[in-house]
Amino acid sequence: MISRFVRSAAPALIVGLGGLLLWEVTLQVLQPEGFVLPPPSEIIRAFFADFDEIWVATKNTGFIVVTGLVGGVILGVVWALLVSRFRLANETLTPLAIALNAIPIIALAPIFNAWFGLLSPVSNQSIVVILVFFPVFINTTKGLTEVGDTEIELMRSYAASEWEIARLVRVPNAMPFFFTSLKIASSLAVIGAIVAEYFGGRQDALGPLIVQNAGLTRYTQAWAAVLAGSLMGIVLYLLSGAFERASMPWRPAPETTGS
Repeated sequence: MISRFVRSAAPALIVGLGGLLLWEVTLQVLQPEGFVLPPPSEIIRAFFADFDEIWVATKNTGFIVVTGLVGGVILGVVWALLVSRFRLANETLTPLAIALNAIPIIALAPIFNAWFGLLSPVSNQSIVVILVFFPVFINTTKGLTEVGDTEIELMRSYAASEWEIARLVRVPNAMPFFFTSLKIASSLAVIGAIVAEYFGGRQDALGPLIVQNAGLTRYTQAWAAVLAGSLMGIVLYLLSGAFERASMPWRPAPETTGS
């Protein structure tokens, strides 16, 4: 398993490290004046120099990310189950979900701050919930409804109830769709939380840390905070993949083919 993971991750690591090396060398050679994008070596140095402050900010933002992600996933799955089961729910909840997804975050953040309070975590959590909800809802609904007629007819020939059909056919069919949406939602949750923090919330979080450092032209420290947010998103993505493999042991792992 470890060797398979290394083989699958090797191309991405090589490209990523190559890009960082090119970034470092280009800035060292050109040495542009007033450039706001420092080399990776300085960003990493600032990351460890300010690690205590960044760690506290990451934990505070991480709380918003995780709680909002869980809330959005639960809401998306529940709505998908209702829509796939009841026609009335499909006719009412689906248009509402599309309308929620069309609302820009920047417009919602100040409104939620006025509703729940500038320092309340509920405001930023609500932003994350809305961002996470739509991809989970759409993908899970697709998995629950795109089931072959043969499987449904076979279950009904055994006098299976709609609940049994959902549990034995629809839900297993929807799981790959759900985990695909979970991987997307894990990244969206980090983006939504940090953007929402620009408008309100705790000041010892990643969003305010980025804004404050950038406002003081401390771009290296600002990019170090951005690096912390990126690492959080990567960890959540990897956890989503691990959860997928643990939940679907019957699904074969993709084989890598050589030339």
